[in-house]
Amino acid sequence: MERCGTGWNEVTKYFRAGMPLRKHRQRFRKHGNCFSAVEAVDWLHELLRNNRNFGPEVTRQQTVQLLRKFLKNHVIEDIKGRWGSENLDDNNNLFRFPSTSPVKTLQRRSLLKENTENIPKEEGSLFKLPHFSRRTPKKHELLHTLENIENTKSEIMEEDKENLHRKKISQEEIEEIWRNIILIHLQTILGLPSLEEVLHSAQVIPQYVMYNMTNTSKHGVVVLQNKSEDLPHWVLSAMKCLAYWPRSNDMSQPTYTGFERDVFRTVADYFLNLPEPLLTFEYYELFVNILDFLRPHLERVAIEALQICCLLLPPPNRRKLQLLMRMISRISQNVDMPRLHDAVGTRSLMIQTFSRCVLCCAEEVDLDELLATRLVSFLMDHQQDIFKVPTYLQVAVQDHIESLKTAQFQYPGEEISAILPTYSYCRRITPQEFDEQKVSTSQAAVAELLENIIRDKSLSLKDKKKKLKRFQKEYPLIYQNRFPTTESEAILFENKPTIKQPMLSLKKPKFRSVRYY
Repeated sequence: MERCGTGWNEVTKYFRAGMPLRKHRQRFRKHGNCFSAVEAVDWLHELLRNNRNFGPEVTRQQTVQLLRKFLKNHVIEDIKGRWGSENLDDNNNLFRFPSTSPVKTLQRRSLLKENTENIPKEEGSLFKLPHFSRRTPKKHELLHTLENIENTKSEIMEEDKENLHRKKISQEEIEEIWRNIILIHLQTILGLPSLEEVLHSAQVIPQYVMYNMTNTSKHGVVVLQNKSEDLPHWVLSAMKCLAYWPRSNDMSQPTYTGFERDVFRTVADYFLNLPEPLLTFEYYELFVNILDFLRPHLERVAIEALQICCLLLPPPNRRKLQLLMRMISRISQNVDMPRLHDAVGTRSLMIQTFSRCVLCCAEEVDLDELLATRLVSFLMDHQQDIFKVPTYLQVAVQDHIESLKTAQFQYPGEEISAILPTYSYCRRITPQEFDEQKVSTSQAAVAELLENIIRDKSLSLKDKKKKLKRFQKEYPLIYQNRFPTTESEAILFENKPTIKQPMLSLKKPKFRSVRYY
């Protein structure tokens, strides 16, 4: 009886963990996250046949009987939520898993792929039921198991209460996972041998990161729950007036010559009188280190690094910075905006005015203004990309949490650490080694960009040739390594080569185009 109860529990767990769910249509209605009876029979039958405790002699009818017991004991229910009977046949009727069950739901894709062809058949495979007796039972014992499962239901529920308690991951562990994921990705993007001189783990506050990623408006701007931390209403109104000039200007209000200059000074005075820069004194070294990547061929690296770094900011700072960058970007591109200064162009005025309120050191540094100017210029030009929420971080965190739950299930008696073991500070290297690694990393990133252009099936042949030609002019050595001969180009286009090798690798001066956001 003990073996019977444990076997029922194990089979049920594997079934709930691995049974593929998808959308089905029945009687002109769509039903999500469900499966048909015949799909369940196919999947469970394959599982039992490839398990050494049952073997290939398990019949399809025996599998149907097991599924009927699942329905009777509310392991599954029909699409209308009905259960308690054994009304299940090998047909296309739809079933689903209930929200509550006699067993704990496992993470679905961590134990079994949807394709049953990948089920391992060796003795040590993932799907052997470890608590079964090592003696292979006779095949009629499966039916005997099905007839006695009701007697073990209370024992199973007690066991799963313990499992539920064991598998719960605390909020502190989740926050530590976030911290480690942030550090790993940032160090990888920057290609630094260590982050210890620019960012300490204590400076990564997971609550800020999670808030900045989840509490946003439809435009991606952080929304603050505490309105006292937000920009004053009059500042927001003035910023909106300038950002959408002249459309947002309420013509019912009296305007005068120089009105827009006064509004601009109002906004500037507010930001220049903040107690500390928007990027904070604490993160000064971090953002200064990113300045090394503000070069054309490392633009993507800089954007990805700034995406993560701006997530570290307190939510009020991130919101103010994002709104400020949106405003000055729009103003600098607005051809209808009157001159805001007699001697200085609009773009230069935006950068000179706000650079110090974005980045500066707690102790005055001679190069502060130059560093801040470069960073603000880049933030302004790429603000849409930089303030996008990097969803891959959420995926990485969720994947690690699921792997922890899987490990806890597989090794129930062991203490599983939530800390990522892969993150550690590396040894200190010489400046020469660092420069070599940085060049190697950047070249790999550029080479990957070339491969993306080659693989992009959405590009027309004409556009692909145009992009490749531009790439060839910018990075002739990397291009030549990828296409050492004109014949290799011909293979790509299945035609005679049309991209000629440049005689000189001299670069033409670049002119930044005006982009509208």
